[in-house]
This record gives sequence, C-alpha cells and structure tokens, in this order.
Amino acid sequence: MPELPEVETVMRGLSPVWLGQRFTRVTLNRGDLRRPFPQDLGQRLTGATVTACRRRAKYGLIDTDRGDTLILHLGMSGRMRVDPEAIGKHDHVVFETGNGRVVAFNDARRFGSLDLVATADATAHPLLAGIGPEPLGPDFGAVLLTRAFADRLAPAKALLLDQRLIAGLGNIYVCEALFRAGIHPARAGGTVAAARLTSLAAAVPAVLEEAIAAGGSSLRDHAAPDGTLGYFQKAFHVYGREGEACVTCDTLIARIVQSGRSSFFCPKCQH
Repeated sequence: MPELPEVETVMRGLSPVWLGQRFTRVTLNRGDLRRPFPQDLGQRLTGATVTACRRRAKYGLIDTDRGDTLILHLGMSGRMRVDPEAIGKHDHVVFETGNGRVVAFNDARRFGSLDLVATADATAHPLLAGIGPEPLGPDFGAVLLTRAFADRLAPAKALLLDQRLIAGLGNIYVCEALFRAGIHPARAGGTVAAARLTSLAAAVPAVLEEAIAAGGSSLRDHAAPDGTLGYFQKAFHVYGREGEACVTCDTLIARIVQSGRSSFFCPKCQH
C-alpha cells in the first residue's frame, strides 16, 4: 500500500496539472470502490476550480473554490494517470479540466476511495480525525518522540506506526528509520535511550525526504501521475533484504513478524 512518500509524489504530480484549473467533466464509471462514492460527487466537482493539491498522512486532499475537499486514498493499487492514451476498464473515475487535460483514477483491486466533504469539516472526517502530527512538519522531533515512547511497553515499531501518534508512517520507512537510529523494532518504547530517540527524530524525516526525492518506492503498483516509477527501493538498507549483508557491518539482515507485518533489521546494529 502506498505510504507517505508515494502519496506526496502523486500530489506533487497532480498539482501542475490541476491547480487553478476547472473541472469541466467528472465521469464515474462505477458507483463505488472500497466504499460507495458520494451520490453528488460528479455534480459538486463539475465546474469547480482546484485551489490546492496537498497531503495529510497517507491521503491526498484536493480543495476547490466551492469550499469542498476531495479526499483521495490510493488503496493497494490506485494510480492517478495523467492524459492516458485510452481509458481502460480499471479507470473508474475520469477528471477532465479546462486546459484539456485528463486524469483517470485507476484502481485494479478497488481498495481505494474518494470522499467529498466540506473543507471546513475535513479534519473531522473519519479518515482524518485523530491523526497525529506530520513527520515532516514543525511539531515532529525528539520532544514528541520522547513523549510518545515514555513508559510504553509497546514495540518501537508499533508506536511509530500508530497514526494517532504520528501521521502517515508505514512499514517500509519505519524499518529504514529504525535501522538508521540503531533501534531494534521489537524494543519496548519506554526503554529506548534518549540519544537513540534523538537519532530517530532525525532519521524519520531524512528517510521520508530521500524517498520523496526518489519518487517513492515502486514495489508493485506505485507510479507518479506521469507514469514515472519511483526508485527509492534501490536504496533500502534493510527492508526486503532478509539474508543479505548489512551495509554497515556485513551481518545478515533478519526478519520477524509483528502484528502481521514483516520487520527487517540488522541484529548487530539495532538494539
């Protein structure tokens, strides 16, 4: 499932295509994806002008001059295809704008979603309510991590993935950040030393920024709106590298399963 860097890449790709443009036609080729579309989705968007393309956690937000916000979730296989040569069977929603551009929301597995809400009420939407601070925002840092980890028995990885504590972090980039900070993914949060938390506070945004610069990680379905594939997977230090040598110490990368997800780590570098 696309994580924060992939969603950020998609929104940055949509911004020059949509920002300041008016939707002249919105075609719904089915009535739902993961959930039913709002009944008035096409009507409310048609004629509206896009005023912002932004991201919150793992969701894309498209604001319009009508005071509405389209909440986009890519699910497992969702892609936004700009100016496709033809509309395919998995292009479930097609957006046309006044500058002659076409964007198709393609989702073969149909785990994505589109919701349209009043912009003023967007933060209270069930998908966005209660989400913690952005890891690339000004509120993220060692102080926040210290507060979130204090006296906690839950594993460090689980705490980082808790969207109520920090917004948008996913399995891939948490594994990579924990490696850089030298923290074992199963270590109880309350036992992580202050120095390690300081290192983690630097590692999290660094990994995310590097991944965004690389266009995200294209492991299966992710691609930017122009079809460009991400390449951050070429820079993975631990994720998906079970049995391979650690880039730092040559110890073989190990894997454990936590809450149904694979955690990759170096048994020597991470404690």
